[in-house]
This record gives sequence, C-alpha cells and structure tokens, in this order.
Amino acid sequence: MSEKTKLDTLVEILEEAPDEVFIQPHNVPDPDAIAASLGLYGLLISRGLSKTKIVYDLEIEKSNSLKMLELFNVPMIRAADAHTLGTEDWAVLVDAQKGGSNITDLPTDEVAVIDHHEYRGDQGYRFEDIRPEIGSCSAIIAEYYFENNEKMDRDTATALLYGIFMDTDKLTRGANSLDIDMFYKLYNLADISKIAELQGNEISKQDLGLYAEAFRSVETYDELGFLRLNSSNDSLLGAAGDIVVSVSGVNIVVAYAIRDIGIKLSIRSTRPGLKANDLARHLVEGCGKAGGHDHMAGGFIPAENFIKGRSIDTFLRHRALSFYEAQ
Repeated sequence: MSEKTKLDTLVEILEEAPDEVFIQPHNVPDPDAIAASLGLYGLLISRGLSKTKIVYDLEIEKSNSLKMLELFNVPMIRAADAHTLGTEDWAVLVDAQKGGSNITDLPTDEVAVIDHHEYRGDQGYRFEDIRPEIGSCSAIIAEYYFENNEKMDRDTATALLYGIFMDTDKLTRGANSLDIDMFYKLYNLADISKIAELQGNEISKQDLGLYAEAFRSVETYDELGFLRLNSSNDSLLGAAGDIVVSVSGVNIVVAYAIRDIGIKLSIRSTRPGLKANDLARHLVEGCGKAGGHDHMAGGFIPAENFIKGRSIDTFLRHRALSFYEAQ
C-alpha cells in the first residue's frame, strides 16, 4: 500500500467541509501566490472538491500579475464579490499565514495552510505545510503534482514555472534544491512563449513614472540604501527595492511607503549574515509586525502606533543604521 501524501491528507480533511472551500492567497497576490493558488485549485478540482474557489481581499496591482490572470484564465475573485462566502466555509491559506500583515481574516474557518514564509506558530490549522527553506510556494504545489502523479495542463505548468522564476529572482534568491528541481521538471511542460510574454509585461507605463519618482528619493549609507515610494502599490514597493539592491555597492535596501493607515516596509538583503527578516523585525519592534525570508521581508507599522510629528524617514534610518552597525 502506497504511503499517504500531503495532498491525500489535505483532501481527506477538506472532504469534510460543511460548504465551500476557498483558497486564499495574501491580499495583493503576486505571481507566486497566483500560480500556487491556481495549481492547488486544479488539484482539488481533480480530487472531486468541485465547490472550490480562489478568493483574495485587496487588489492585484502589477501588470504581470494581471497578465497571468488573462493568460491562464485564473478563476480568482475579490472577497467582496464572493457573495456566498461565510462562516460555514473552509479556507486553505496559500503563500501566507494567519496573523500576517498581508492577509485579511475573512469569515471562513482557516483549516489549512501551505506556505514558504517563516513559521508563525500554531494557529489551530488541521493541516499545515510550511517550509521556510523553500524559495517559492509554487515549488511546493508543483511537488504535490509530481509526487501524486497528477496530470498537469500546460497553463498550470507555465504559471508554476513563472511563480518559481519570479519569487527566487531567476533561481538566484533563496532558491532551494526543490525550487531548482521543480523548475526544470516544469520547464519541459511549460509554454515558454507565455513566459516571454509575461516578462514583457512586468512594468506598465504608469509604473515608470512612479519608479522615476521613487528612484529620485534613494539615499545610500555605505551598502545600505533607502527608498521612499509615494504609491499605494505594494507590488511596486518590493520591485523597486529589487532594482535598488542590484545597484553596485548596495546590498541592503529599506523601501517604504507612507499611507493613511500606516507605513508599509519592504526589505531586501544580499549581504551574507544580514537577514532581511531580522532587519524588518528590528525596524518595527514595539510598533508593528514583520516577517519574511533571509533575502526579502516585509513589515507594517499602523498609523496609530507612530508618534505624531516624528519624522518617519529619520526613524527608519536610525533603526536601520543601528542594526547594520551592530552586525
């Protein structure tokens, strides 16, 4: 008798759902979250869980993410448009965990989680597959397909390949052996012309103006760079940080955006020994929450936790520099 797989266990649990099953990625789904959600959706449908939907809370912002929805016919809907969503429904969190700053607590019962970020502790899930050592959630979902000999259509393979490609920055950032193995297995199944099309849609004309404004704000201190983005677009914040960390001599970037509800942070680090997630936690200590990976992390400081009249720019620079100099 063959050994029960993680997918087998997840399906057995979800078969007990009193009503619908919702796959919920983080609020502003990026290519990895979109691909992993699409891949899991296909698996659950193939296992007979026909009452499955994908739901997210805020807005898909980046042009390549929007292009993915079009190219792969991803059946994702906003939570506000999911009129049947309620307390009797179950949810599988993908590329996020309960309590994170990037996911809304919807009325559903979150019974399962599949993620590759830092473990946030026991949240009462009935199923959890959380692997912080993996560079992408797409690689975990791809593994489910291969280890269960599940049929994968070409669009799903292409989406998962692109998810790995983007979240590991072409296998150069936090990539694990699983990411690499899945990448090459998926490559033979994918439509590379669609990958090229997605690469040609990573920046919109509107993005160019926002980037130009943000890059004028860049300040550097030794190998530490700061960038302030005057935009509510979460995806642009991380993408802008990726560009600045590629500048010669800059190995750590603190990118931030100030909004009415608080301060959004995106951290990048390519310096050995200085972890982006540790820096993010230091920046929000006592006033917010943060998490992520060694090479990229994020955080949020609610507006009500910030001292009125205090310079946010000075506050972040002081904390970042004190952390950097202590390393």
